[in-house]
Amino acid sequence: MDIATIAIIVLLGSFVAMILLRFPIAYAVGLSSVLCMVVRGISLNDMCRLMVKGISSFSLMAVPFFITMGVLMGSGGISEKLIALANSCVGWMRGGLAQVNIVASYFFGGISGSASADTASLGSILIPMMVKEGYDADFSTAVTITSSCEGLLVPPSHNMVIYATTAGGISVGSLFLAGYLPGALLALTLMIGSYIISVKRGYKKGDKFSPITLLKQLAVSFWALAAVIIVVVGVVCGLFTATESAAIAVVYSLIVSVFIYRGLNWKGVWKALDQCVNTLAIVLILIATSSAFGYCLTMLHVPDLAAKAITSLTTNRIILILLLNLILLILGCIMDMAPIILIATPILLPIATKICGLDPIQFGIIVVLNCGIGLLTPPVGAVLFIGSAVGKTPMEKVVKATLPFYICMIIALLLISFVPQISLFLPQIFGGYVPTNY
Repeated sequence: MDIATIAIIVLLGSFVAMILLRFPIAYAVGLSSVLCMVVRGISLNDMCRLMVKGISSFSLMAVPFFITMGVLMGSGGISEKLIALANSCVGWMRGGLAQVNIVASYFFGGISGSASADTASLGSILIPMMVKEGYDADFSTAVTITSSCEGLLVPPSHNMVIYATTAGGISVGSLFLAGYLPGALLALTLMIGSYIISVKRGYKKGDKFSPITLLKQLAVSFWALAAVIIVVVGVVCGLFTATESAAIAVVYSLIVSVFIYRGLNWKGVWKALDQCVNTLAIVLILIATSSAFGYCLTMLHVPDLAAKAITSLTTNRIILILLLNLILLILGCIMDMAPIILIATPILLPIATKICGLDPIQFGIIVVLNCGIGLLTPPVGAVLFIGSAVGKTPMEKVVKATLPFYICMIIALLLISFVPQISLFLPQIFGGYVPTNY
C-alpha cells in the first residue's frame, strides 16, 4: 500500500470516525486534514496558510453581511407583515393557513436566507395560530419545517455564495436568479400536498380573496421585499458586487427595522449583532478548515478516484444523476449544510458537469435542495429539532407527519435534476448566462 492510499484512508477514515463520535464538524474537518498532512510529511505551517487563504476571499465577505441582514430583518417585526401578505394571496384556499405558511416562507426566505431562522420566526407565530384554528400540531409543524427550505433557494442565500466560492468561477448573480423558479416549484409541490391533506382532514378555508386587501398588504410589505430587490437587481445589473450589495442591504435592513417598522430598538440591534457573531464564528471556522480539507482531497486525487468509482457502477446518465442525489441526501442526514457544500462540491462537481452533463449552476441548486432536505431528517436535522421545539410536538410525530411532504420535495428535486431550464431560464433571460455544454 503506497503512501497516497494510506493518506486517503487516514483523511476519510478519521473524518468519518469523528463524525460518528459527534465531534464538532469544524474539528472533524480540521483534525482529519492535520492527520493527513502528517502522513504525507507536509509542514503544518501549510495548514495555517490554507485556513487563512480559505477565508481571504472578497466574495466570501458577502456571507457575514447576508447573515446580518437576515437577523436584523427577522428581528425587526417583518414576519407578521409577510404572513399578512401571504394570507391575502392564498388564505382563501382549502387549508388556508397551511398555504399561508408555505407562501410566507417563500417571502421570508428571500430575506433571511436561512431555514432555521424561517422555522423559528414564522413557526413561533403560525404553528400556534394553526393549532388554534383546528389544524393538527404535527401537520402544522411539518408544513413549517418543509416550507422553510424555500429560503435556501430564494436569494439572497449565503449558502449559494459559499457554493459559488467553492465551485470557483460561478456568477453569484446568476445563482441568485437560478433560485427563484426552483423555490417556486418547491412551494407549489408543497401547496399541492397540503391541499390534498387538508381536503382529507377537512381543514377549513380562510377569508375570501380581496384584491384591495392584497394591494394594501403589498404596500405595507414593500419595504421588506425591497431589500431582496436591491440585492438581486444590483448584482444582476452589475451595479455592484455581491459583497457590496450585501453591505448595502445590511444598512437598509437596519433603517427599515429601526425607523420604518420600528420592530427593533438599539438594544435589540446589539443583541441581533451578538447573534450574528456567534453564527459567523461557526461558518468561518468551517470555511477555513474545509479549505485545508479540500486541498488534501485535490492533492490525493480523490475527485478523480470518486469519478472512476461511480462510473464503474454504471454509465447511464439518469442513474448517475440519481446516484449523486442519493449521495447528497445521505450526507444531509449526518452533516450540516455548509460542510456538505464545502466538502462535497470539489468531489462531485466534476462528475456532475463532465460525466452527467449538468450545468454548474443547475448542480448548485441540486446541492442546496438536497442539503435542505437533509436539514429535515434525523439524526442531525437541525430544522427538524427546531420545528419540534417550536411546535412543542415530539420529533417522532413530526417525522411521521412530514413523510408526505418528503415525497413532494423529492418530486421537486427530480424535476430540477432532469429539467435544466427550471434553474437556467432566469439566468439566461435576465443575467445573460450561457449554459455550459459538455
